[in-house]
This record gives sequence, structure tokens and C-alpha cells, in this order.
Amino acid sequence: MGGVSYPPRGDMPGSQRHAIEARLARIEGHVHGVHKMAHEGRSYSELVHQIAAIRSSLDSVLQAIVEDLVQEFVTTAPTKGRATPVVEELREVVASAL
Repeated sequence: MGGVSYPPRGDMPGSQRHAIEARLARIEGHVHGVHKMAHEGRSYSELVHQIAAIRSSLDSVLQAIVEDLVQEFVTTAPTKGRATPVVEELREVVASAL
């Protein structure tokens, strides 16, 4: 994505940072569990059900991240004089999430 980064890459701001990290850790554990299920020969229907749950969890995390990005961009970009590049980057982030 090579655009302007506000806030700086590597710095995930926002009110939901710790909740997002916790959710990602749970998703990681869930994926590990599904891998184990597959290794044990569990049915495809069980795997599909679990994978759908993981996808739903990922969608929820993505939504929380985008909401935090939007809030951060909307509240700080205009005061930094960087509204146009920030809006463009936000557009790119949202488009890649869809």
C-alpha cells in the first residue's frame, strides 16, 4: 500500500488495541484447534463450521480496527494538515478490507 501512514505504521492506536490483541490471540488458538481437528480426521462439516466461526471472528476484528482507524483519522488528520493523504490512505485500507 505505499501511501501516507497516519498514525505511523507499527503504532496501533485506538481505544480497542488491547481487546483486538486478545481477540487475535483467541483466533490464533481457534485456528490451532481446527488444524488439530483436521489432523485427527474430523469430518469436513465440523471443520467448515469451525472455519466459518474463525472467519466471523476475523471479520469482527477487522471491523474494530477499521472503526479505530476511522476515529483516529477523523479526529486528528485535519488538525495535522494532512487530511487529503490521510483520507486517501483510509480509503485504501477500507477498500482492501472489503
